[in-house]
Amino acid sequence: MLVSFSRIGLALAALVVTAGMFTACSSSGDVQPQIPLAAVNEVLFLTDQQNSNLRFDNGAVYVKGGVRGIIVVRQNANTYLAFERNCPYQPQDTCARVKVEPFLRLYDACCNSQFSLQGQPQGGPASRALRQYSTALSGNTLTITN
Repeated sequence: MLVSFSRIGLALAALVVTAGMFTACSSSGDVQPQIPLAAVNEVLFLTDQQNSNLRFDNGAVYVKGGVRGIIVVRQNANTYLAFERNCPYQPQDTCARVKVEPFLRLYDACCNSQFSLQGQPQGGPASRALRQYSTALSGNTLTITN
């Protein structure tokens, strides 16, 4: 009697696992791969000429680091936002790289996703915000970390 119950339990467990695998592979539309993780610890000197766009609100620059680079956007003189350039919609595509349309928006020409200068999706297929990194301002030095 014990043997038959344990066989039934094993069969049910296998069925649950198999059903879970099919559910995970379904094309529900919401399931998207995650952007890989990368250690971020970058320092920007705001007085450098290459960062001159950060002297104006909504100005942006590209910075090395992250998975496919980082975009830094100045919100105001005391607030800077840093975003991963890897688009959250189909991030494994080789062309999934967010660009800056100066002072207007961020966009990925690969999938036509559009994002606000605060990293929020505004159009196209992306439904997730851009990955945001932490920023810390000390004088004219901006540190970007995760």
